[in-house]
Amino acid sequence: MDESISRIVSNLETQSSISESTLKDLQTLLDFAFNTNDSTDVESLYAEISSRKLSISSLIDSVSSAMDSGGLSRSNVISLLASNVYLSLLLSPNSPVLSLFTPMAFLSLLRSVRRAFKNPSLATGEGSVRDTRGRRKRGGGKIGMRKNKGKNVEESENEAEEEVVDVKSMLYVLKKLEMVLGLVHLDRFPDCLKSLVQTVVEIPVMANELCGNSGNYEKICNLCSGILSGVLNAEHGDHVVSAAEVLKSLTRLILLPKSQARSFALGFLVNRMMGMGQYSDEIKKAVVNLPKYMVHKAPEKAEPRALAVESIVEVVKILDFEDQVEFADYVVKMSQGKGQFRLLAVDLILLLMTAIRDPLELDSDNETENSWGLRCLEALTQRCSDATAGIRAKALTNLAQLLGILSLNDKNRAVLKELMGVGNEGSNRLQAELNNLLRKRCMDEKAAVRKASLLLISKLTTLLGGALGGDLLKIVGMACSDPLVSIRKAAISAISEAFRISSDANVIKEWLNSVPRLISDNESSIQEECENLFLELVLDKVSKAGSGSSSHKDTAIDDSNSILDRGIKLPYPKGVLDILKQLCDGEVTPWVKKICSSLGKKKKLKPKIVISLQSIIRASESLWLSQSMAVENWTAPPGAWLLLAEVSAFLPKSVDWEFLHHHWKLFDNYKPAVEDMSPLDQRFVQDEVTDMESNSVAWAGDRVFLLQTISNVSVELPPEPAADLAHDLLKRLEEFNMHSTEVNAHVKALKTLCKRKAMNPEEADSLVKKWVHEVLSKASRILDIYTSEDRKANKDRTFVTPCRNEHGERKKAAASTLLSLATTAVYTIGSLVIICPSADLKAIIPVLQTIITSANSGPKSNILPQPVVSLKQVAPSLYLQAWLTMGKICLADGKLAKRYIPLFVQELEKSDSAALRNNIVVMMADFCVRYTALVDCYMSRITKCLRDPCELVRRQTFILLARLLQRDYVKWRGVLFLRFLLSLVDESEKIRQLADFLFGNILKVKAPLLAYNSFVEAIFILNDCNTQTGRGNPQKSKSENRLFSIRGNDENSRSRRMHIYVTLLKQMAPEHLLATFAKICAEILAAASDGMLNTDDATGQSVLQDAFQILSSKEIRIPANRVTSDTAEAEEDGGGGASAASVKGRAISQAVRKGLIQNTVPIFIELKRLLENKNSPLIGSLMECLRMLLKDYKNEIDEILVADKQLQKELIYDIQKYESLNAKSNAAEAVATMQRSHSFLSPGDPKRGTKVSKSNSKVASAVADAFAAVRARSVLREVNRGTSTPPLSAMNVPKLKSVAAGVARGDKSSDLLESLRRRQSFDSDDD
Repeated sequence: MDESISRIVSNLETQSSISESTLKDLQTLLDFAFNTNDSTDVESLYAEISSRKLSISSLIDSVSSAMDSGGLSRSNVISLLASNVYLSLLLSPNSPVLSLFTPMAFLSLLRSVRRAFKNPSLATGEGSVRDTRGRRKRGGGKIGMRKNKGKNVEESENEAEEEVVDVKSMLYVLKKLEMVLGLVHLDRFPDCLKSLVQTVVEIPVMANELCGNSGNYEKICNLCSGILSGVLNAEHGDHVVSAAEVLKSLTRLILLPKSQARSFALGFLVNRMMGMGQYSDEIKKAVVNLPKYMVHKAPEKAEPRALAVESIVEVVKILDFEDQVEFADYVVKMSQGKGQFRLLAVDLILLLMTAIRDPLELDSDNETENSWGLRCLEALTQRCSDATAGIRAKALTNLAQLLGILSLNDKNRAVLKELMGVGNEGSNRLQAELNNLLRKRCMDEKAAVRKASLLLISKLTTLLGGALGGDLLKIVGMACSDPLVSIRKAAISAISEAFRISSDANVIKEWLNSVPRLISDNESSIQEECENLFLELVLDKVSKAGSGSSSHKDTAIDDSNSILDRGIKLPYPKGVLDILKQLCDGEVTPWVKKICSSLGKKKKLKPKIVISLQSIIRASESLWLSQSMAVENWTAPPGAWLLLAEVSAFLPKSVDWEFLHHHWKLFDNYKPAVEDMSPLDQRFVQDEVTDMESNSVAWAGDRVFLLQTISNVSVELPPEPAADLAHDLLKRLEEFNMHSTEVNAHVKALKTLCKRKAMNPEEADSLVKKWVHEVLSKASRILDIYTSEDRKANKDRTFVTPCRNEHGERKKAAASTLLSLATTAVYTIGSLVIICPSADLKAIIPVLQTIITSANSGPKSNILPQPVVSLKQVAPSLYLQAWLTMGKICLADGKLAKRYIPLFVQELEKSDSAALRNNIVVMMADFCVRYTALVDCYMSRITKCLRDPCELVRRQTFILLARLLQRDYVKWRGVLFLRFLLSLVDESEKIRQLADFLFGNILKVKAPLLAYNSFVEAIFILNDCNTQTGRGNPQKSKSENRLFSIRGNDENSRSRRMHIYVTLLKQMAPEHLLATFAKICAEILAAASDGMLNTDDATGQSVLQDAFQILSSKEIRIPANRVTSDTAEAEEDGGGGASAASVKGRAISQAVRKGLIQNTVPIFIELKRLLENKNSPLIGSLMECLRMLLKDYKNEIDEILVADKQLQKELIYDIQKYESLNAKSNAAEAVATMQRSHSFLSPGDPKRGTKVSKSNSKVASAVADAFAAVRARSVLREVNRGTSTPPLSAMNVPKLKSVAAGVARGDKSSDLLESLRRRQSFDSDDD
C-alpha cells in the first residue's frame, strides 16, 4: 500500500490532472478501506499529502478535473472512474466530509454520471466498433475491410465484457451516491439539490437505450427511486421545496408517451411519495397540486394532449376522494378559461368520470343534484356550445361516450333519465334545452360538430329508449342527405338506432323517408348499409311478425294496428303495420322498389318474407270475416300487397298460387253496388257511397300489386290457370271500366303472360300485337261513339226544349257512363302504345287531336250562332287523359312529336288545370331526352313553370329540369340559371331545400364558375332593371322579367334577394370574390356615377342599394385563412413548394386587393357627390358601405389617404357630417321616446315639460356634434400615424409603401377609425 500511496502523491505533485493508473490505485485503496472499515491506509494517504505540502483540496481538484474529462470513449471511462473515486472518498471511514465535499466537485460528479448515461456507446467502449461499421455501410473502402477482417470477432467478444463491467460501474456509482446523501446535507446547497434531482430523473430515460429490458434497468430505477427518496428527507431542506422540485422534474416523465421511464415516474409517485405523504403534510399537498401543475404543462397538439390527459388522470387516481373531487371542481372552473384549457377540461371530464368511483354519488348521503359528476356533466354540456368549433365537436363526442358508459349501470341510467325529464313532467325543461342544443349543433357550419352531435343523438336514443322529439327527428333525417359521407353515415346510424329501439310511428315515418332513398347514393358503402338496414329493420321485422301470426296470443298488440280504423286489432308486434303502411307513401315507394330489386339480385331475400306477407293478408281477412262483416268492405293491411309484389319477383316459388287465385277472384268479382243504382237512388246512400269509393280505390291499388305479383310468378303458373288468367285480363281491359291505376297493371301482366308462355320471342310479339289490335279497335269505337254524341249534344243545345225529369236524369247518367268509358279507353290506348309502339293508330290520332284542340274551336256558322261547349269544359278528365295519351304516342313516333310539341307548349302556358300542367311538364322532360333539339328552343317557356301558382307543378318542374341539367340534356345558358335562383326563396320549404342542395352541392362541383359569371346579371334581373341592356324590352318579355324578379325596396324583398346573393357568394373561390367585387364596382357603381344607371328610378335605386349591401356583407370578404383555389390545391398536395405557393398566393391576393381599392375609392367619391347633389336616400347606404371598406381594407385605404391629403380631408369631413346627422337622428328618436313616456305620467307643469324637452334636444344635439367631431378627428390621427397592421409584413415580403413615421404628432389616442370598424350596424358584420 505504501507504494500505491507514494505513486498517488507523486502523480499529484507532477501532473495537474490525475492519471488513470492513479485513479485505479486510489480506487483500490478506498475500496479496501471501505470493505474492511479500516481507515489506516486512508489516513496514511492524507498524512503523505500533508508531508508533501499539498492540501486535500488539490486531490479533490484533480479528481474533479478527471470527472470533467468526458467526451471521448476512453475519457468517459476515466470520468466514471473518477466519479467512483470521489464518492469512495466521501464514504471512507473517518472521512473529512466537510473538507472533501464542494459544490463544484458535486456538480462535476453529476455531469459525469449524466454523460455516461447519455452516451452509452462511448461509456461501454463500443464507439470505435460502431464507427467502423458505420463507415463500412457508407462505403468506407475495401482496404479498411481487409484490415479489420481478422479483428472483428475478438473486438465483439471484448465489447460484451466491457458493457457488463461498465453497467456495474454505473450501478456502483448510483449506489454510493445514495449512500452519500446520508452524509451530506444539501439544504445549504440548493443548486446541487436541483441538479441532483434533474440528473436522477433523466437517468431512467437515458438508461432505457443502454439497458433495454434487462434486469439492470430495474436496478437502476430502484437506485434512482432511493436517491429521490433520500432527497425528500428533512436533512436536505424544507419538504415543500424538495417535493416541488422532485415533482416538477417527474412531470416531464409522466407526460411522456407510454414507456418504462413513465412507469418509473408513476411508480415512484404511487409507491414512494404517497407513502411519505402519510407522514408529511407538505409532501402530500405537493402531490395533490401535481395534477394542476401538469394541466399547465400539457401540450396543445392532439396526440400528446391525449397522453397528458391519461397521465393526469393516473395521478388523480392515487389521491384521496376529497382531493379528487377538488380537482374535478378545478377542471369545471378551467372549462371557463382560455381555449386550450377548455379543450383540456373537456378531455379530462370524460376520463375523470370514468376513473373516479360513483361520479353521481349514488352510494353516498349527498343528493345527486349536488354531485361533482353532475357539475362535470353541466360543464361538458356548456362546452357543446363553445365558440370554438373544435371544442364543440370534442365536447359533443365526449358527452356521447360518457352517456354510453354511464348508461351501462342501471342506477346511473335511471338517474340520467330522471335528469333528462323522462317520466318527470317537472324536468321537461331540461329535455327541451338539450333538444334545442342538439338542433343547433346538427345544423352547425362545421362538419365535425354535426358528426359529433349525431353521435350524441345515437347515445341518447339508447339511453331514452328512442324517445326523440319530432323536430330532432326531422333534423337527423335531413342530415342523411348531408354532402359529407361521414355525416351521412353518422345520421343513418343515429336514426336507425332510434328505429331499432322504438316502434313509434314518427320514428318509423322519418326513417323510411330518410334512409331508403340513400340506395341511390354515390358512395357504395352507404348503399350497402342502406340495404342491410332495410333488411334488418323492415323485412326481418315483417318476417318475424308474419311467421308467428298464428301464435301471437301472448304478444303485445299495438293499439294503432287496426283495419281501416274499424277497431279490429291485429295480433302483431307494435309498429309492424305502421311499417307496411308507410311503404305506401309516394316518396318512399320508389326507393323501396329499388332496394328490393338490389337485394333480390344479390340473393339476400329469403322465402320467409313472402310466407309472412301471405300470412298477414290471410290473418287480416280471417279476422275481418270472424267479425261477421262483409268481405267487400275488407282491405288488406296497407303496404302488404306492395311489398309482396316487389319481393315475389325474386322468390316466385315461395308464392302460393291458391292464395293468388283466391284473392284475384275476390277482387275481380267485386263491383261497387253504387254503379248499379239509379241516379235517383244514389241520393239516399251518399255516406255509404263515400265509404265504398274509398274501399274501391284501396281494392284497385291492391289489384295492381296482385297483378304484378301474378306477373312475377307467371313462369311457375300451371298452363290452364295461366290461360284462364290471360283471358280474364283481356276481358277486363275490353270492358274499359277499371280505375286508371289498374290499366297499366293489366296490360303489363297480359304482356308478361304472353312472353313467358310463348315458345319464342316472335310468337310472343305476335300474340301481343294481336290482342293490342283488338283492344285498340274497341277503344276507337268507344271514342267515335262519344265524339258523335258530343257533336249531337252541341247541335241540340241550339234549340233547348225542356224535358221530363226522369228522361233527363237517365240521359245524364248514360252520358256520364259513356264519358267514363271514353276516359278509360283513352288511358288504355296510352298504356298499349308504351308496350307496343308499332301499333296502328291512324284511326285514333284524329280523334285525339279533335279532343285536345276542342278548347280552341269556335262556332262555325255566323248565321245561327251555336253555343258550342268544348270538351275541356264538359269532360275535363277526358281532355287531360287525351293530352297524356298523345304525349305517349309522340314518344313512340318522332314525326308526330315534331308536329305536336308546339301544341304541348301552348297548352302548358294557357291551361288553368294544375294537373294538366304537371303532366305536360313531365312529358316535355321525356321529349327533351328523346328529342333534345326539338325541345331546346322551348326551354325558356318551360321554365316559367318554376313560378307556377301550384306548388306541385313548381317542385316537379324543378326536379325534372335539375335532372336534365345534370345529365347535360339542357345547358346552363341564357335565362335558365337566373330563373332557377328564385327557387332558393320559394314559398315551399321542400323546394327551398332542393334548391339549396342543387346550388350548394351539385352546381358547386359541376359548374363552379356559374355563380361568378352570372352574379352581376342576377342583380339586375332580380330587381327587374333593364338598364344593363341599354334598350327597352317588349311588353311580353317585360311581363316575364317581372315574373322572375323580386321587385321592391321593402324589407322582405331585400332580404329575399340578399339570401340569393349570399348563396351565390358562398359558391365562389377567393379569387372570384375579388373579381366579383371589381365587377360590381365597375358595372353598377361606375355605371351609376356615369349616368348609365338611372338612380331616380325605383329599380335603379334597388340595384344600387343591393350593390352597397353586397359589398358590405361578410360573404364577399376574404378571410385571412383563405387563399386562392390554386394555392389551396398546392397545400393539399403537400411538398416543399406548398408553403412557398401559399406565400406567393397571399402576396398576389394582397396586390390585387390594393389595386382594387385604388380603383374603387374614386368611384365611391364620385358617386357620393352625385347622390348628394340629387339628395338621394341612398347616401346613407353608401356611407355605411364606405365605413365597411375602411374596416375591411384598412391597409390599402390608409396608403391611398396618406398619398392624397385632399381626399383624406374630404373623407374626414363627410364622415363627420354623416355621423353627426346619424347621431342627431338617434338622439331625436330617444327624446321622442322620452316624451312619449312622459305623456303617460300624471299631468304636471306644462312649462316644465317643455323646458325639459328643449333641454334634452339641445343636449342630444351637442352630444351628437361632439361625438361626430371626435370620430372625424380620430380618423385623421389614425391615418397620420399610419398605425395600420400591414399583412404583407407577416408574410415576409417587401412592403408596397413605407409608413411615414415622421408624420406622427403628439396627439392623444383617437377612437374614430376603430369605432367605425367596430360599429355594429349591419347584420353581415361578424367582428
